[in-house]
Order: sequence, then C-alpha cells, then structure tokens
Amino acid sequence: MPIKHVSIEAEQVDGYTIQATAGSHTVFIDQPVKGGGGDNGPTPLEYLFLSLGGCVITIGYIIARQRRLPVRKISVKVEGELDTDVLSGKATGPRPGFQWIRVITDIDADMTQEEKEQFIRDVDARCPISDNIFNTTPVEIVVSQPEAVA
Repeated sequence: MPIKHVSIEAEQVDGYTIQATAGSHTVFIDQPVKGGGGDNGPTPLEYLFLSLGGCVITIGYIIARQRRLPVRKISVKVEGELDTDVLSGKATGPRPGFQWIRVITDIDADMTQEEKEQFIRDVDARCPISDNIFNTTPVEIVVSQPEAVA
C-alpha cells in the first residue's frame, strides 16, 4: 500500500496574516478587514472549501481520463454555514464546525443526468478531502518541545 506523506508549514506574519508553504508554493491566509485582518488571502474556512472543490475537480479529471469519459470541464461551488459564536468565544455549546457543506457541480460532458450523478458519486468515493470531512480523522495538536542547550 503506497502511503503519501503531506506536510505544510505556516507562520503568523502580522495579526491574522499567516504565510504558509506547501511544497514550492507560498500562500497567505488572513481574515477580512471587517474581521480585523488585512484581507491578504482566503480565510482558513475558505481554504477548507478550496481544498474540497479542488479535490472534486482533480479526482473527476482522473476518473474521466481513466475511463475515457467525454468530460470537457468540471466546475464546482462549495458552500456551507456555521455558527461563529464558538470560534469567537461567545458560546461553548454548539460545535464550531460547519452545520452542513454542499458541493454543487457543473459537468460539461456528453453524458445523461444519471451518468453525471453516478460519476460524481464515484468522484466522492475517491476524494480524500470529502472523506476526511465526512469521517472522523484523528487530529493531534501538540506544543513543540524546546531544544536542549548543550
């Protein structure tokens, strides 16, 4: 079983602005100005949706190529809602995550509606991002240990 290790690094630059590296790419994460940020990049919530949408399109492209399906283009819109009172510290009762997430796909292909729906079910079954959102994945957040001085 081939295992792929994925890793990113992120560091607070100023206030809510975060600079992150993923492979050879540098991206910025921030909050909108009305939320106290500088709007220097998408929010962490938006990056979650960017990851999900990107995964659906990528896996769709892989499946279309593998099966030689007549898919010309895949577009997605990802949306969801969450109660911001927990993340802002105003409440502790509800969960801080999204109450629901919806991925709306538009498939430009010479396929019937039923074929497109089966195609998207197959995509979802192979998408690691939707799998990690749908299923419980252990997350461990630890504090690094200072290095010993010799």
